[in-house]
Amino acid sequence: MKADNDAVGLMLKSFLLTSAAKVWSSLEAQASKENWSHKRLVESLLMVEANDRKERLTERLLKRSNLPTGKTIATLNTDSLPQKVRKQLPLLMEGAFVGQATNILAFGLPGRGKTHFLAALGHELIMRYQTKVLFTSTFRLVGNLLQAKQTHRLNEALKKLDGFEVVILDDIGYVQQTREEMEILFTFMSERYERKSLMISSNLVFSEWDKIFKDAMTTMAAIDRVVHHSVILEFDGAESIRVQKKKLHQ
Repeated sequence: MKADNDAVGLMLKSFLLTSAAKVWSSLEAQASKENWSHKRLVESLLMVEANDRKERLTERLLKRSNLPTGKTIATLNTDSLPQKVRKQLPLLMEGAFVGQATNILAFGLPGRGKTHFLAALGHELIMRYQTKVLFTSTFRLVGNLLQAKQTHRLNEALKKLDGFEVVILDDIGYVQQTREEMEILFTFMSERYERKSLMISSNLVFSEWDKIFKDAMTTMAAIDRVVHHSVILEFDGAESIRVQKKKLHQ
């Protein structure tokens, strides 16, 4: 019997079913003791393999995402969110907007919880559905794409970003682009239009986006692309969350 078990374990390893191979002997012994059917034994082996693969994939996706540490649903103070935003959260966590290439746009003054909300939503998409998510400041994204353009690797960089189903652009309102940087950002947003989702946080309302894109026509074109399929969230609390926390600890 041991020789047969060893042979099965080796075959499982050869098929790259490494997790199933590790538990094969113990599961086979349990199946024999409890008189499992062959179907139940096979299903149990495959379930172990599937769960371990899902866990490893989730870990890889979290590592690649660059999501800020600690900004998860568990640490999100939903009571501090505006009522309309709070009501949207359960629906957004279902993730249907990703398949529809819908954008999530979070507006509000600094410190209202926009970044935490979007990061927590991105984290939840990875944990629940193994969605490929990237979190980046707009400043960093533009800088990386500009560098890629200067080294004739822009198409390669855009293709790499296209591999993410969701890109979270944080603090778009803080970026004051040169014309070349503005064109890079517009190119990136146009590439994703109606194909992949963007989640954007901004302290500037649309009427102020000319500070980002400089040119009126480009500003309108950019707004048109991100708004066409979008959910708009307004973080309009009277005080910033940081001020609220400071008061609680005084």
